[in-house]
Amino acid sequence: MIRRKPLAIAVALAATFALATAGCSSSDDSGDSTSSSGTTQSADGGTTTDGGTTTDGGTTTSGGTVILGAIAYPTSLGPNGYEWGNRAPFFQAVMDTLLMAGTDGSVQPLLATAWEYNDDQTELTLTIAEGIKFSDGEVLDAQAVVTSLDTFKASTSPDTGTYMARYESSTAPDATHVVIKLTEPDPAFLNYLTRTAGLVASPASFDNEDLETHPIGSGPYIFDPDASVIGTSYVYTKNPDYWKPELQHYDKLIINVFDETTAAINAIKAGEANVVKLSGNDNLAEVEGAGWTINKNELDFQGLLLLDRGGTMNPALGDVRVRQALNYAFDRDALLASLGAGYGTVTTQVFPTSSVAYDDSLDSYYTYDPEKAKALLAEAGYADGLTLDMPSSTMLGAATFTLLGQYLGDIGITVNWTDPGNNYIADMLAPKFAAAFMALEQNPDWQLVNFMIAPSALFNPFRYEDPQVDEWINDMQYGDQAAQDEAAKNINRYIVEQAWFAPLYRVWGVVASDANTSVTMLPSNAYPNIYDIKPAS
Repeated sequence: MIRRKPLAIAVALAATFALATAGCSSSDDSGDSTSSSGTTQSADGGTTTDGGTTTDGGTTTSGGTVILGAIAYPTSLGPNGYEWGNRAPFFQAVMDTLLMAGTDGSVQPLLATAWEYNDDQTELTLTIAEGIKFSDGEVLDAQAVVTSLDTFKASTSPDTGTYMARYESSTAPDATHVVIKLTEPDPAFLNYLTRTAGLVASPASFDNEDLETHPIGSGPYIFDPDASVIGTSYVYTKNPDYWKPELQHYDKLIINVFDETTAAINAIKAGEANVVKLSGNDNLAEVEGAGWTINKNELDFQGLLLLDRGGTMNPALGDVRVRQALNYAFDRDALLASLGAGYGTVTTQVFPTSSVAYDDSLDSYYTYDPEKAKALLAEAGYADGLTLDMPSSTMLGAATFTLLGQYLGDIGITVNWTDPGNNYIADMLAPKFAAAFMALEQNPDWQLVNFMIAPSALFNPFRYEDPQVDEWINDMQYGDQAAQDEAAKNINRYIVEQAWFAPLYRVWGVVASDANTSVTMLPSNAYPNIYDIKPAS
């Protein structure tokens, strides 16, 4: 009988405070690449794991068990709980996705061996691999894919609203082909098929009463509910009939959830895990001191969201000179050292390094220049200063808001901080504030546009729009690949010049691994593919 973790113990939250729905994050997730045209594409101190041997100071996993540490667990293992970001491994272990995110940022084949769009990019045809079965013996064919797509579309998963926003329907003209119809072009849709939108489960399982705790897929592992404790420890055994054995590296996979950083660090020091996602970077020296490797990517940026660019709530923010002054106000290197322990990269752009829009010169477009900031404020008519109302939160650290307030005060801007408690994000998006400090996932290209820039974007709560940016957005959606790339680059430079945001730095997202385990990070997700977690050679 499956066991559940007591509800009194809360889920660990990412220290970056990024939205769970953002792929971090983030996905959210959260450096996906897109294609818009047809593509084919132990001894003392150690722990002995099943089938392995022990070595000094660590856990041996080759041919045996790998133990992963996560910072959050799914609300459900059924479609209503599908989420990527930090929850990806719980689902990826059991279910294959139609496509796979590559460690180089590419979109690669998996269940779908080839894909092709029609001329107007509203119809996507997938070729499905043959001879695959789910772990319950059911055949994985095109109709099974259609059922999974439709079930996810109808689910209450937080990923559905973004990933399936333009999904209209799908059909299976034969056993090996799926035709997906979109209401309009979605240049990121292939990326979504590497995530929750692409998860394929046994159609028979959707009618099971225990669906939320008994997922059935065609993936490399089979979930063992009897050995698991929901919310604490998830146990998966090797699928003996897996169709792609080169992606299986262990006989057993265990995902343990660490509610707090202390628990994760203790597990690392005790050799009770092989791979651990860290919620913050305050303890990296301890982790390295334990002989572990720091595997990192930069998914999130931290900085000010200058939301009221039209000046409807605070007229000052409607003046580009005021927004530029805010960007010149901060010593980003000092802030990264003080608030991020130096683990990151200063930047003044919101597009990530994995994006085609990324321009390394825009990382330093605004320098620390308080005198220039004051001059810009004076030009805009605010020589005597101005006031900004912004939210604060202890979850982001008191020092964060103290330092930001000091820098802004130095150029004549007074900040009235309000702590909305658990409503920080809700109040920001209401919108109740003209500007706010935030840590957000850096999505690439089309995803970032729809997340932060487009008039309908979640993090554009004032629905601000600019005719020039709207034109480029249209080019991204309807143009060929060259037009999409050029438009993305133009948008990035323009919004930096127009100071739509005041980014401070990109922060490291860290997954630590022991000496017996090799990890290759993704540029597009907080957690690596389980396929990219292997015994060290």
